[in-house]
Formats: sequence, structure tokens, C-alpha cells
Amino acid sequence: MTGSITSINSYPNLNGGGRKESNSHKKARKLIPHPRKSSKGDVNGETHRIYGDNTDTTRLGSQRDINLSLGSLNSSLNQRRPSHPPYASSSRQQLYSHLKSQDSQNLQSQSSQDAPSETSSRFRIRIHRANNTYHVVSCGFNITVAQLTPKLNAKLLLGEERETHRLYLKERGRERILTQTERPADIVRRRLEQAGYDVSDGFELLGGEGLSFLLKFVYKSQVFGPAVCPFEQSLVIEDYERVDLSGRSLRTIPVALHQHADQITSLYLSRNPMLDLPLDFIQATSRSLTELRLSHMALKKVPPNIRCAISLTRLDLSSNRIGDLDDAYLEGIPGLKSLKVQNNRIEKLPWHFPRLRGLTTLNISNNKFRSLPVMVCQLESLRDLDISFNTISELPEELGLLRNLEHLIMVGNQITSIPPTASSLVSLRRLDCSRNLIGDLTVIGMLPKLEKLSTDYNRLNGVDLSLGPNLSAIDAGHNEITEIRVVPGPVGNPGPYTALFSLDVSYAKLSSISALALSSLPSLHTLRLTHNNIKVLPSSLGDLDYLEVLECADNLLERLPQGIGRLKRLEVLDVHENNLTELPGELWTCVSLKKLNATSNLIEKWGAPPPPTSQTGELVRTPTDDLHMHPFPDRKGSNSSVNDPFSPTRLPGLAYALEKLYLGENQFTAESLGFLSLFQKLKVLNLSFNLIQELPPGFFKNFLSDIFFAASQSPQQPQPSHKSSLEELYLSGNKLTTLPTEDLARMTRLSTLFLNGNRLQTLPQELGKVQSLTVLDVGSNVLKYNIYNWEFDWNWNFNKNLKYLNLSGNKRLQIRSNNPKLGPNGSRHSKIPDTSTKSRILDTAITSKNQPSADMQQQSLGGFTNLSQLRVLGLMDVTITTTGQSVIPDEHEDRRVRTSESTVGGMAYGIADTLGRNDHLNMLDLVHEFSSSSTHRKNEAIFAIFGRSQPPKAMPPGISGNKIAKFLRDNFVEVFNHQLAGLKKERAEGVPDALRRSFLKINQNLHDVLFSNRIKNSQAMQASSSGGSIAGPSADVHDAFVQRGGASGVVLYFRGKTMYVANAGNALAVVSRGGYPQAVSRKHDPYDRLEMSRIRAAEGWISPAGLVNDEIDISRSFGFFHLLPVVNARPDIFVWELSEHDEFVIVANRGLWDFVTYKTAVDIARRERGDPMLAAQKLRDFAISYGADGSTMIMVISISDLFRTDEARSREGSIVDPQPFRVPKTIITDRGLSRLQDEVPAPTGHLALVFTDIRNSTHLWDVNRGMNTAWRLHNTLLRRKLRFCGGYEVKTEGDAFMCAFPTTMAAVWWSLAVQMELLDQEWPLEILECEDGKPIYDHDNQLIAQGLSVRMGIHCGAPLCEVDPVNHRMDYFGPMVNRSARINSSAAGGQIMCSEEVIREIKAKLHNGPQTPQSDVQPPEAVDNVRRLGLSIIEVGAVKLKGLELPEQLSLIYPAPLIARHNLREVVADSDASGSRVQFSVSQIRQLGLVCLRLESLATSRIFKEMSDRKSSIQSVSQGTENDNEEEEDPLYIYGDPNLLLPPLDEKTSSDRDMTLVLDALSGRIENAVAKIRERALIGSVKDALTSVIDIKRGCLDERTLESLLNIIQGI
Repeated sequence: MTGSITSINSYPNLNGGGRKESNSHKKARKLIPHPRKSSKGDVNGETHRIYGDNTDTTRLGSQRDINLSLGSLNSSLNQRRPSHPPYASSSRQQLYSHLKSQDSQNLQSQSSQDAPSETSSRFRIRIHRANNTYHVVSCGFNITVAQLTPKLNAKLLLGEERETHRLYLKERGRERILTQTERPADIVRRRLEQAGYDVSDGFELLGGEGLSFLLKFVYKSQVFGPAVCPFEQSLVIEDYERVDLSGRSLRTIPVALHQHADQITSLYLSRNPMLDLPLDFIQATSRSLTELRLSHMALKKVPPNIRCAISLTRLDLSSNRIGDLDDAYLEGIPGLKSLKVQNNRIEKLPWHFPRLRGLTTLNISNNKFRSLPVMVCQLESLRDLDISFNTISELPEELGLLRNLEHLIMVGNQITSIPPTASSLVSLRRLDCSRNLIGDLTVIGMLPKLEKLSTDYNRLNGVDLSLGPNLSAIDAGHNEITEIRVVPGPVGNPGPYTALFSLDVSYAKLSSISALALSSLPSLHTLRLTHNNIKVLPSSLGDLDYLEVLECADNLLERLPQGIGRLKRLEVLDVHENNLTELPGELWTCVSLKKLNATSNLIEKWGAPPPPTSQTGELVRTPTDDLHMHPFPDRKGSNSSVNDPFSPTRLPGLAYALEKLYLGENQFTAESLGFLSLFQKLKVLNLSFNLIQELPPGFFKNFLSDIFFAASQSPQQPQPSHKSSLEELYLSGNKLTTLPTEDLARMTRLSTLFLNGNRLQTLPQELGKVQSLTVLDVGSNVLKYNIYNWEFDWNWNFNKNLKYLNLSGNKRLQIRSNNPKLGPNGSRHSKIPDTSTKSRILDTAITSKNQPSADMQQQSLGGFTNLSQLRVLGLMDVTITTTGQSVIPDEHEDRRVRTSESTVGGMAYGIADTLGRNDHLNMLDLVHEFSSSSTHRKNEAIFAIFGRSQPPKAMPPGISGNKIAKFLRDNFVEVFNHQLAGLKKERAEGVPDALRRSFLKINQNLHDVLFSNRIKNSQAMQASSSGGSIAGPSADVHDAFVQRGGASGVVLYFRGKTMYVANAGNALAVVSRGGYPQAVSRKHDPYDRLEMSRIRAAEGWISPAGLVNDEIDISRSFGFFHLLPVVNARPDIFVWELSEHDEFVIVANRGLWDFVTYKTAVDIARRERGDPMLAAQKLRDFAISYGADGSTMIMVISISDLFRTDEARSREGSIVDPQPFRVPKTIITDRGLSRLQDEVPAPTGHLALVFTDIRNSTHLWDVNRGMNTAWRLHNTLLRRKLRFCGGYEVKTEGDAFMCAFPTTMAAVWWSLAVQMELLDQEWPLEILECEDGKPIYDHDNQLIAQGLSVRMGIHCGAPLCEVDPVNHRMDYFGPMVNRSARINSSAAGGQIMCSEEVIREIKAKLHNGPQTPQSDVQPPEAVDNVRRLGLSIIEVGAVKLKGLELPEQLSLIYPAPLIARHNLREVVADSDASGSRVQFSVSQIRQLGLVCLRLESLATSRIFKEMSDRKSSIQSVSQGTENDNEEEEDPLYIYGDPNLLLPPLDEKTSSDRDMTLVLDALSGRIENAVAKIRERALIGSVKDALTSVIDIKRGCLDERTLESLLNIIQGI
């Protein structure tokens, strides 16, 4: 089936599945990543011929090849080592079975001249010696070091040496001795798998020498004990208090340390191969040593002698292989305060662990704990505890014992709840429980000392503002929050929460935020509400006097709240991606606002600033009052008013504060830009993609500030100086035809200018005078002018500082290296004014007589070679004709030049990029079309991008980190061709195998290049140092950063109508299929559970910040060899079968995907799908507007061109379309809809009507608070699909839609698509947990229902049509409309009911039924999409509809994957159905009733007891009778039967509505009782106060006063 996708998972057994036969990459389930399956050869054992390089050579000595085969193998897969990674190849079982059948001798030798063994039972491994020679051995998986050593001694050593050699393993910068039971071949196999290789092809890619890329075996002598490290021979230690010997390959403590052991206080021995510490040395340091670090040493046990270091206070055993602490006996160290054992294999703690009574810091993260050990909770002195990245699912009740705990970090576990005893953590200051499954944190939020609470990526459904007195920051993003609730605080702190400074509730499900919630947080400095469904912000927002940052992007805001002008401290306001139509004038009073981002709204104007006032408070009339009427005044106002702080006519405060203004993708016109003339300090202005067709002549004058200074020659007359602060200007996509020239040359700070996507034919000569310009993009215009006419038109050679220049997409622009009109003494050259200035600009073209020679002048003006700082030059689709010398500069590591056409393999494509913050290249693109001369390579092409979005933070300025990306770009095609040619058909290998091997092989080649250069550079440095050269250190610094660097990459390989996508890192690809985004790559995020398991198996770890080994934020990448194999280059591979429905694919790095969602990116690019170059540029500009500041690269490939039959390409929807701009007829108040294609005209004549309704919506609105968000998701989906399917929204009533379609098949397509996509919506948790929205699966475990259930009815005919006089939209009337509504009413939730006429149309187009009069007008696109979705018809028969005399023949249709819905029992929409996410029970209601009775008794000063609590013996009854009189006077207890005092409920018969009514009644009674108790408590306090006064004043009050006071007390 065309259009299917297959995801080939990156590790063979990542999901635990076994391998299968044949071309499995074409048989996987759609969109579900699955384990890569091997070829047929796996079963026969033919794919496991794993051996080393057949052409091994000796470096310094002779080569000896020792063949070690297997005798009798009784091992199986279950006998592998416990440390084996869980994702290892599942084909090992077949391999071991094959090994069992081998009939070979045990440990027989073979000559090195013999051919390598062809059996799969042995690995060929190089064993190196200390003299740098090596020997090749071939051994099986089960051969141990003990079995191998005798033969190594016999073949490699002389008699005296045999007993003193040991086998060492060097890897990851450390060295260790292999034990006698370890198996070298099995170690190799595991390292191959950890590094991303399949065992079947690892040696074919690596070869014998390439194995050192991962590890190295060394056979070395120990005749005098452990070999002396070369470093130790020259060991010089100046400070013996703090000794750092990390990573020195030490196998024992140096002698020098023994001599000064009593002086050592801190000793760092990490990354050394030593396995133990000498007892005498530890004893010698027992009084001084306080800190010891033993991390990254491959320790399996804690060195036993550590217990003797009794003075230790800090011990670091992290990143080892320690399985337990049973034999460590660390309690013998009385002063131990800090213990770090993260990144080990510990599953439990010993019973005596609580004896570490002085321990204050404990880090057990990245281990194998399934629950928090109770022993940890018994460490009463503990202050810092980190349990992150285990598999802990619950916390013990004993957690409350940690009363001194201050910091608790438990990121990345599976914790579902916090125990109530956590309320005893009275010292807790910080809690980070991100990325768990926690649903409620009420207990934690009220802790008295808690300051910071991080709860992002959990399952919180609400934020309770019941906070502790010191809580200053709450991070609750990426949750299911639908409400911010205000609840009473703790006793004694009933007022507002003045301590809370920061609140982050972004990426949640909020539909509103209450005014009470904001007013209770008066001290907020930062409020983040991004990516919610908020439509209105309350006006109480203006009361947040301390608010500095307000982010409310990607919501549904229709206006900014009243009172926003009162936010005098507001510095950042981000409201991009909303539905704002106007910026209020109140914003002008935000005197501290520096950045305003209102990109992607519907703003047409900015309200006028409020009138200024004088010092007396009176309104003053100034020229700026009428600014909205005169958008471009001649001046900014009087000089005194601008600069005199005491002037009564000063500009509004915002004019002096705003520095960055982003207003892209709005509806501003040139006439509405008058506000620009007010700003005095504006540095960044983004007006891209508005409706500005022509800028007024004085546009640039708006950015000149008049600054006056006193001239020395005339001190009484100040001289004006015009200064511009503008640095970045974005005017892309505005249909500009000219660029104003007035004051353009005075933009002295302008460094970035984006003019792409306009209609510019020429650029003014004044642009060349902007010497500060470094970035200029004028791509996708219609430039056509004489570049040599420099007197009037712009020429790039006058802007010497250009680093980024893009002219791509200007198909009319021609660049010639010579001009026949220019002679040697051409007049144009002789007219160069100001020769001193021009000599600086064209210093290579001006002769000593200020007369340019023709050849040099032509070369400088027609070429780009004089732009020495150029990093990116885009000349795609530009006509370049050269004769003689080249005008195009050469590419190098820090320069990219694009001169190709924008069509490859019959597909148009476009590229857009940015340099980023360091002004160097960080990303590179690769586009390659294979030669079409040979038939087998026809229609083959590669598109790829490589690099990093951000350079390393520690990289010094001036260093380019692009060496890795350039190597990948320059060599990938060659490596891929080689791997394609090496595919073995007998193993059923395919393109995915070639892609996987290409990624791994080129990564290995990169390693060889980088580290071979290091050796060469070090030798060169030694040679240059003798000569006094100083160039070496800078080169060494550059290489050091490059060698520790890396790059993400994504490669798309097209072969025919199949697209193969492979990616490693965060460079991703997304396909648009009919406007719906589909990811064809996977981001390798360390937080991903699968990646987390792989990282841990490779002995890596993840920090709470999400960094692998606390260094990088991606789990796979090219490079980063110091982290190999934790970070490797094995790609995820997706196979996508293209179809006519596929439009384009977007390829981009994180510079786009971190700021723009897949859906938004597809919507933006789809508007320009006729011009992929423009689409790429537009996406880049949007990413910049949304906040991207790194290096962004975007590639858009028009894959729909593969299915075009005509040569001409459509430019429909392009903003450079020569047709006049079309304003939509209807006003659209939704930014998301405005990006889509225009709504179809209202259909008339024969048409189809569709009615929809949400099942049980009335009840859901009443009881489920997630309904508001769910309803908006529902509406957005239906309206989006109407645009795609060509429907017309007639009207809505509540949550019901009435839609009209010009054809029946379009209506069917829309209905099927909506039903399918309802399953994929991000419904609120409250909806998913209620009865009406819970997920439902069929017998095959396929999801068939989830979230809101929508019924639909379709009918076609010719209704009466009439335009509504109020909303001016078409409406429909008549019997046909009534029948359509009744058909919809007969459907159940999730069903599509159709009339007989509709079914007739469906059968005519899909089942070769009889043709109808409308069959010929059914759109092929709709028919094809209905076929793609699949359609099942179930006849219902004749149904009597309400209000209709005759029954109707009705049928149900379902999308084929949802046919199981027909067997679901429809739930009757009555009020008793459960719509709440909380399922009540009778027992819960009864318990609440008992609480109610007890409170009511307390309100009467008595205690309620059930009748069963009374003693029933005769004696007790008689005693009770005797004391009746006493009980009647003042009884303490009141007895009663709850069954009589509470409303009756039954577990079987009581409905949800009954329990809700009882709950409501009990709530009222409880409120009354609590009020009465509060009142009695207040009266009691007054009575006690009066009584105390009487006691104090006794003897001082007269009789009358005492009598009055006593009467008052008795009255109380």
C-alpha cells in the first residue's frame, strides 16, 4: 500500500522481540517503531561470519595468528554475563546454537599466513604487546582469559616471561586487568552492540585495526609487580594536600604519595585501572584524608580497605559497576557525611546502612532501585538525597522520618503519589520530582520551608494554591492541568502568598485562569502560561506590581487584559501565536518593557498612547496626540520634549524602554505603522509577513534619535546628532517592490536585514553605505538589474563585512564576470566619488592613480571573492556566467556556497539557514543526485543536513566547530555508495542496512581523522616548539574542542517512489500528507525510556537536567568520542512509501523544532508549497520570531513533484505570486485557520449537509472541568478539516456543527477523517478518566475510541439557500435540512449515519455501483482519500425519524480501522451517566457522612459516637440509667445510628446522580458546621478575654461594673 511507513528501530532487541526472516523493514506496522529484523541468513547461520581484517600487518615486529576455536559449548543465551545490555541482539541464541554444531578442537594454533576462519564461531581479535606489536587471535564467545593465557604464553613469550604477563583491556580512557573468568570475545561482542553495531556486520565495518576505535587488548608484563606508569616516572606533585591523579592510568599508588600520606586531605584517583588501595597507605592517611574520589574505575566492589580511612567525610564511588554495599562496612567511618554511588548497579542497601548516622548527602541516582529503601529514611541527619533515574514506583511511608532533609531530587522515576507522611519533611527546601507519574502534590506544597518545587512532565490535573510561606518557584509545565485552584492556606497564614516569585504552567490544558488566583499571588515576578487554551486573561493581572516576565504564547487570547498598563516592572511580554486583533494603548505606559513579541496574531493596529500630562496633572496637547492620523511625522517631536526629563510633553514611557519588537505574521499595513516614530531605543524590529506593500520614503527616519551636544565653537547653539540604535530589521514576505533610500545610509548599527519573499526588482545603491551590515537575505525576490551600475544600484562588494548573503530564488538575476560596455577607461569607473573612501571599499580594484583597471574592476564588482568574511553565500537559481577567473569563492570549513539549481531528482527544494550567535558555520547541507546515465541509479537522490544548533558553551570565540559537519557532508555519499554496493542479496539486505552501516562507518572514519590529526599536530608542536613557534597552542585548543565535539544528522535517500530516512540526534524530518504532519524520524532524547535503558546498559548516566554524563542533551550523535559507546551514531531508520497525497517533507535541526510544532510548521509551509525555497525561508523567519537564536537550518523538499505530469510548477499560495493580494472575504479570528487555504464559497444547488453533535455533552459540561478544553480541541479539529476537505461551516449551536459540502464524497471524506483524528487529540486527563471519554480497545488491542465521542449524519440534496442578514453567512432551509438533522439524531456516539442517497454516491465511486447524476463531479482527491482511510458500510434498514411520515433507509459508515465500534453498546445519554473523572462509591460517601456528623456534634460541643460504640451489656445499661440525670445535664457524647441520620444509599441501586446529590447535601452541612465551630471559637476567645480582665482588675471595679460584665459573659 502506498504511503505506508516503516520504522526500523535502532537496536535489534530493544523491545525484546526476536528476529524474523526476509525484508522485515517493509512489513512493520504503520508508525510503530519495531525492532530491526535480520535477514534469512540469520536462521542458517550464514550472516555471522565475523572475523578480522585478512590483511593484518605488523607494525614493529612479526605477526602471529593464533586460532582458538570452541571444543564443546554448553552455553546458551541465559548464561551471558549479568552486565550484558538489555538491547543486545536476540540472534545470539541462533549463533550459539550454530556454535554448538562446530566440530573443532580446543585451542589449536594456526599460522598467520593461513586464510581467516570462515566459521561464525570465532572473533579475530588483536592482542597488543607493550612494544606496540600485535598478534591476531581467533576465539569463540566462551573462551575465557584462563583458557587463552596458556596459548598466549606459549606463542608470545619466552620462558622467563610466562608467569608475569596479564591481559589488560583499554577502553574509555582507562585500563584494567581482565579476570581469569572473563571472555574477551564476548566483551568485544557487547561493546559492538553498545556502540550501535550489529554483530553480523561489526567486524566488516571496523576491520581488525578499527577495533581499537572501541577497545584494545594489551598483554603486558608484571615481573616486578604492577607495571610502572610512564606518568609516575616523572611525577611531580607540588601540593600534597589536594592531589588530583585522575586519568593517569595508575595501577597502584605512586611511591611519592606513600612518603607524604599524612599530608593528603583530598585524593582524586578517578579513571585509573587500580582495583584496590594498599592498606598501609590508607592507614597512613587515616588521620588526614577527608575526601576520596574513585569514580569511573570499573569497580565491582567497594575496595575493602576504605573502611580504614576513618577520617573520610566525602566518598565518591560513582560510575562504577558496584552491585551492592554489603561488604563495604562504611559505617566504620564515623565522620562520613557525603556518599556518592550514582551510576552503579545497586538494587538494595544493606541492613546496617542506617548506621551511617552522620551522613548528610546521599546520591543513589542511576541505579536499579525499584523502591526507595527504608534504610535511607532512617538516616535522620540526611539533608541532600538524589534518587533520580531509577525505576522507583512508590515511596515508603517512612519518608516522613527525614525531618532534616533539605533537597530531594527524584527525576525520571515512575512514582505515582507522595505519601501523606511527607508532610513531616519540615526542613525540605527544594523538591524536583519531574518526569514521574504524580497526580497530586498538595501535601508537598504546604511544607513550611519549601522554596522551589519542580513538577514538570507529570500527571497533575490542577495546581492548588495552598502553599507554604517560603515557596518561591513552581515549575509545573507539561502536565494535564486544567485549573489553578485557590484553597485555604495553613492556619496562621490566611492571606495572599507573597513569597511566590515564579509560576510556570506552560504546556498544560488550562482554558482560563481565575482573577482570584492571580490576586492571591501579588509578588509574582515570572508567569509562564505558554501553550494552553486560554482565551481571556483577567484584569487582575494588572495588580501584579512586581511582574517582570509574562509569557502567554500559543493560546487563544483575543485581547490583552485591561490594566496591563499598570505593570510598571514588566520587561518581557510574549504573546505570539494568539488571536489578538489589536495592541491596546495601555501598553505605552509599561515603562520597563524591553521585549514585546506579538508574532502570529491578527493585529491590525496599535492603539494610540494615552495623552501626556503636565506636572500639575493637566492634559497637554502635543503633536504626538494625532500620531495615529499622521503615521510618519517629519520629526519625533520637539527636542526639549524628547530629552528634557522635566518637560511636560514627554513621550510615553514605552518609547524609551522598548528594544525588541516582534510583529511578524500580522495584518499591519504601511498606514498603521505610525507608532514606530515614537521608539527611541529600538534595536530589533520584525515586521515580516504583514500586508505592507510599500514603505513610505521616511521609513528609516523613524529609527533616528536626535541627540544634542554643545559644540566647542558655538557652545550656546547645540548641534544635533542623529543616531540610530536599530541593529536587526526583518521585512520578509511583505510584497515590497522598493526599499526606501532616505536615511538608509544613516543606519550605522544595522547588522541584519531580511528582505526575502518580496517583489524587489532592484536594491538601492545606498545599501552599500551601511558598513555594519553582516547578514543580508534578499532571496526569493524578482531581482533583475545590472550589478555593474553601482552608481544607482546596489553591489555587494561595497559591504565588506558581509558574513551571510543570500540571493537564492532570484531566477532573473544574472551575474557575469565581464561587461562588454565597460572599457579600460570606462566612464563609470572614472566617476567613483570620494576616492579615499572607495579605496577602502574596493582596495583591490583601485590603482595608484585612483583609476580602476577594467579587469580588476569587473572582477571585484562581478564576483564575491573580495568578501573575505563571507560564511554563507546563496546563489541557487541565479544565472552565473564566467569567462576567465572565477567569481565564486571557494568553500572551506567555515564557508558554504550554494550555486546549484533548486531541482534535484525531479523534486524542487529550498534551503534556508542562519549563522547563529558565534557568526560561524555550525550546520551544513548535502544535496546529491546520482547519475541518471545508468538505469539502476535513475531517480535517486540524497538530501541531508549535519551539524549542531549551538556551539559548546566553553568554546572560545573565533574557533569554528564546523570541522565535523564538513567531514560528514564531504564523505557521506562515498561511504553510502560503498555500503550500497556491498549489500548481500543472499542475506536479504536492503537500503536500511546500508544507511545504518554508513552512519557507523563514517563515524569511525571521523574518529580516525580527528585523532590521527592529533598525533600529527602533537608532533608538529614538538618540532615547532624547538624553533620558538607560538602557533601550536591555538591549534591544539581548536583540535581539543573539535575532538570532544559532535554533530546531529538526518539523511533522506530517495529511490523511485520510496523515501528512506535515517537520523541520529535532534535533526528531524516531517512529511506533510494532505496537510497532516507525520514524523519520519525520532529525536534521540536522553529522557526517552528506551534511550535511558540503552545509556544505562552502556555504563552511562543522565543528570537531572537531562544531559548524558552531564555533558550533552542528545543520546545519539556523530562524534563525542569521549562518550562512546554511551553516545553512538546508530540511526533510527524509517521507510516511507510515497503516494499522491504526500506534499512535501520538512528537514530541520532543533533551531526549528524547539520552537515550532510539527503542525504549525506544516501549516506555514503548506501556504507556500508551490515554492519550497520560499517555504524554507518562511519557516526560518518564524523560528527567529519565536525565539530561536542558534544556528537554524531548514530544507523543504516538494515530493509531490514526483507525481506531477506537467513540467510547469504551480506557485499557488506563494507570496511572490504576481496576482494581487487577496483579502479573505470573511473575517477570521483564529490564527491557526488563517494559515490554511481559504474557505470554499458557500455551496448552492445540489450539495451535502453534515450535522454533528457530542455525545452526553450536557452532562460533561456540568460535572467535568476538562470539558472546556476538550470542546475547543474539538472545534479546532473540525474547522481545520473543513479547510482541507473543502467544507463550509454554516453555523454552530453549542457544540453541534452544521456543515455544507459541494460534493457528497467531500462530506464523507471529512466525516471519516474527523473520526480518525479524534483519537489523536491531546484530551485533558479529566476527559480520559471519565466514563464518556475513557480509551476503548478492540479484540486486537487497537484503540477505537478515546476522548469526546461525536455522532454525525450525512444527507445530500438541494435545500433552500439564503444569506443570513446578521452574520452574512449562507444558511440552508427546507425538508432536506430537517431530514439531515434527524439522520444525525439517529446515530450513536462515534457513528456516521448516512441516507440512501449518500450510500448510492459512495457505491458509485468505490464499488462500481450505478452512476448518479453527480458522480462525474465528485473530486478525485476526496475519492482517493476515502479509499486511503478505508470505508465500511453497515446497512441499518428503514428507520422512522421524528417528524417524518415515511421511514428512511439508513446505513452506517465507519473508517475501516474503527469498524469494531459497531459492536459497542451505546450508553444512553441520561443525567445519571458518570461524567466525572472521580468515580464515587457508597463507602466513600458514608465516610464523608460520618465526618459531617462529627463536625455537627462538635458544633454543639459534643462528640458523636455510633450506636455500636456503646456497651450493650445489661450492667452497662443499668449504669447508664443510674447516671441519666448526669448525662442530661451536660452530656459529653452523643450517640446515633449513621444509617438513620444520613441519606440512604445502596451499592447496587444508587446511581452516580444519587451520590452526587448526597455529596452536595453533605457539603452544605459541613460548611454550616465549620462556620458554627469558627463562631464558637471566636466567642470563646472573647469570653476568656473578659474573664481574664475581671481577674486582673479584681478589686479595682465597682459592683455595678462587675455586674454588667457578668451579664455579658452569661449572654455569650
